[in-house]
Amino acid sequence: MASITIKDLTMIFGNPKGISEAFLMIEENKTPQEILKETNATVALNNVSLEINDSELFVIVGLSGSGKSTLIRCLNLLNKPTKGEVFIDDLNIVNLEDKDLRELRRKRISMVFQNFGLISHRSVLKNVEYGLEIQNMDKIKRREKAMEAIQIVGLNGWENKKPHELSGGMKQRVGLARAIATEPEILLMDEPYSALDPLIRREMQNELLNLEDYINRTIVFITHDMNEAFKMGDRIALMKDGEIVQVGTASEFFKNPASNYVKDFIADVDKSQILKARAILAKPTLLAKLTDKRVDLIEKMENKELTYCYVVDETNLFKGYVTLDKLKKSRRITIEALVIEEEPVLRNTYIKELWKKLDGSNYSVPIVDSRGKFKGIVSNEDIISALA
Repeated sequence: MASITIKDLTMIFGNPKGISEAFLMIEENKTPQEILKETNATVALNNVSLEINDSELFVIVGLSGSGKSTLIRCLNLLNKPTKGEVFIDDLNIVNLEDKDLRELRRKRISMVFQNFGLISHRSVLKNVEYGLEIQNMDKIKRREKAMEAIQIVGLNGWENKKPHELSGGMKQRVGLARAIATEPEILLMDEPYSALDPLIRREMQNELLNLEDYINRTIVFITHDMNEAFKMGDRIALMKDGEIVQVGTASEFFKNPASNYVKDFIADVDKSQILKARAILAKPTLLAKLTDKRVDLIEKMENKELTYCYVVDETNLFKGYVTLDKLKKSRRITIEALVIEEEPVLRNTYIKELWKKLDGSNYSVPIVDSRGKFKGIVSNEDIISALA
């Protein structure tokens, strides 16, 4: 998969003279409104820097005109930034030649648009195959991959239908299937659900969250809705006037809003309805591996004053926990036979459903994805802090 690093990114729309004047006014701390009035140039992005982690679902949220859609289009150079750098892993894509840029878009990055972007005269199957055709993939192989993507998004039996025969939610599923069929490392989603009615929108949100565990891609998701941002994002970036106001998890936004603007923006968020375990999970103080030496783990736990410790295997699959008391009583070399099984909680579980598991307990709850991969822990204090 791939990580994304954005460094000092500025995007100004206008004629060359206006852009040059706008740069000078930015240095004088003039507002975008003042710059537009004096130069007729639009400062869409102003010195934006971001780190988006490998396999992260990263949400960029902001009001209309905040720069979020401009920013996501810089990640595949549909917008060529006026200044700054965009790295996919170690590759600075801003400097790519046209040929290399086309290759990047064909194989490493896919985009899902707000208006679906379907080809009206093509069937669902032919729409999903489109990106694979551009890659010159063999007809039999591309049909096989397209059908796999159609199955993943739940459109089995609809592959021969035309776009006009589909509902809005189905059209968006086709767009998503087309994007994932090419097996991109990065999936860009520009307000993909804003045109859908609330019920279908909620279904699509949940489907993407469940799908994320299986497609294992770095996803950048754009929205103007803070409820949607907190529901979807591993981390969230809030934008205003082309700048990043705050970046963090949903829990970090609630605990430490960076400004009054952030406080106002999140004021109407219904935490109990949209916050999931994934939004408030924390990293454990210590995480053990099945192959760890018993005496080594005892020393680590005593140093950190822990009475228990969660355990994963070498692939990060959750296995259970060990207690300090049991470790001390044993004479085994490794801890594998001493692990106590425990049922973990899926990371897309709403936090209100975690109360039963945590009620009266002094322990944290282990959180996993749909594949059983360990993601973190949630404690009573985490829930209380998030809802406070």
